[in-house]
Order: sequence, then structure tokens, then C-alpha cells
Amino acid sequence: MTVYGFHASHEQVPPADLLAAVVRAEGAGFTAAMCSDHFSPWSVRQGESGFAWSWLGAALQATGQVPFGVVNAPGQRYHPAIIAQAIGSLAAMYPGRFWAALGSGEASNEHITGARWPRKDVRNARLRECVDIIRALLHGEEVSHDGLVSVDRARLWTRPETVPPLVGAACSEATARWCAEWADGLITVNAPHETLRGIVDAYRSAGGVGRLRLQVHLSWAPDLGTARELAHDQWRTNVHGPPASWDLDSAELFDNVSEHVTPEQVAESVNISDDLGQHAAWLQEYADLGFDDIMLHHVGKEQSAFIDAFGAEVLPRLDVTAAPAAVAEGVR
Repeated sequence: MTVYGFHASHEQVPPADLLAAVVRAEGAGFTAAMCSDHFSPWSVRQGESGFAWSWLGAALQATGQVPFGVVNAPGQRYHPAIIAQAIGSLAAMYPGRFWAALGSGEASNEHITGARWPRKDVRNARLRECVDIIRALLHGEEVSHDGLVSVDRARLWTRPETVPPLVGAACSEATARWCAEWADGLITVNAPHETLRGIVDAYRSAGGVGRLRLQVHLSWAPDLGTARELAHDQWRTNVHGPPASWDLDSAELFDNVSEHVTPEQVAESVNISDDLGQHAAWLQEYADLGFDDIMLHHVGKEQSAFIDAFGAEVLPRLDVTAAPAAVAEGVR
């Protein structure tokens, strides 16, 4: 049985509206939620970028038992000890309802510190240091560390009884295989089935444990033309794969390089249809690939109609279960 959740996109929707949306999503039958953690949107047209950690506390309090996750990049914009403290506090207040996915980040969010944007191999090495630091702190250790990040005698005084899962974020087989060394689960984004199957196989064959999560970008409207226009307006800056998506450092640059992206190109990375049955079929196909949690991201700025329609017409067509407590996943 697969869990279907709501993805809250801070780059597109003001945090107060996102809070109302996630409460509405829970009422409509979504049984999990997650959010992005950006300093900058992908496009000037998106026009938002609320602070994820403030919102997460409010969202966890405003909902019932929905588990939440966040995709975070420690190491440059965030010191790993601060992220450990944030994770620890939320997990202590809301036991079993929080997980964090950790990735190497994008320049558009991280350049604000004024520090040099490292090569990908250096970012991965920095991330691994951060993961080990965060995990040790959550386990109650005092940590000092000198490497790509520095820590001096850090200790978490407020910790959860059970350490929440630290999930790996990967969009390639190589990264998925590397995540298997340290992660308590994996999250990726929708792609062709062959690509997703390769990522899943790479993670599991390398000994990867925990739940497999998939973030699905989709666009729905009562008519197909509107759904296409909406996706092209809001998500054409997100069709660029690495290294462009890692290294472009402003919303304006993303807009510039996306000026000639066509609606057909957007449809290669966003599931676009006015047919709710088609959306249900696509989601079932992802579940059949082995994903335990599928997080739905409607790429429009207005979320209410999507939530209501999918709650009434899509989720009932799927094998849906309530999300298990995050503590049941097992952590290292």
C-alpha cells in the first residue's frame, strides 16, 4: 500500500496560503506532506520563498497526525549543527512525524553566503561530513570536527527519544548508490520509468534501506489548455538537468535560459492532463515501480481546486494507506 502526500512548494505559494493548503489536503485524504527549503525561487514568476523551518512548526501543529518531511542542503547556507538542532526540536515536539532529506544543494540558494560554490564532488564530500555530524548530534554525542565544515564542541540539549530518518536525495543512479552508504531512505523526482527503475535498483542493490519516496510534478485543470499553460508558466525553468540546475545562481538566470523552452519540453518533466483518471493511472504506475511514498506537487500557484479534485476523484482510485510513523522506518 502506497502513501500519497502533498508537496508544499515554498517557491510558488506564500507560507500562510501553504499552511491553509496542507490543512485542506489532510482533510481531503492526503496522508503525508513535505516541503521544499529554498532561499530563491526557480523563476521570478514564481515569486516566493518562505522559510521552511518556521512553516514546518506551524504545519505540524495545524494538522493531525500527518508526517512531514523537508529537503534540506546543509553545509553552506546552513551549518549542520543548526540543522541537527532544528530536526531534533521538531522531532521532539512531534514524535514519529518528521523526516529530513539531505542533499548537496543548488547555487541559487547557497551563493547568498558569499562563499565559493564548490565542485559537485566537493559538495558531496561536504554533505557526507554534515550527515555524520547531524546524526552524531541527534544521538547525543558531543561533536568537534575540522574538515569541509567545522564544529567546535557542539551538543544537542533537546533531542527526540527516537532519531528521525535522514533520507538521501538523488536524481541519478550514481548518487542513489552513494546514498545507500548512509541514508535511512531515498527520495527522487519523477522521470521516465527506466530512469526511476535504475535509481531504485541502484539504491537497493547497494544495500540501501528505508522507504522510497517520489516527488511527482503535475499540472491539472478542468481543461487541458489551461493545464498546459499553467505548467509552462510556472515550471519551464525546471526542465534543465544538472549541472545547469545546480550551478545557475539566480531566478533571473533561470528565466533567461528558459525563454525558449516549449510546452512540449515541460510536458517531459511534468505530468499534464485535464483527465483525473489519467493522473490516477500515472500515480499507480509509480507505485508499481516500488515507491512507498508519492508526494504530489501541483505546479500551479493556486492549490485548492487541485486538492479538492484529487481528494475526491484520484486518491479513491488508488491503493492508499495512512502513512506509518517515521520512527517505524528504522534509522542508523
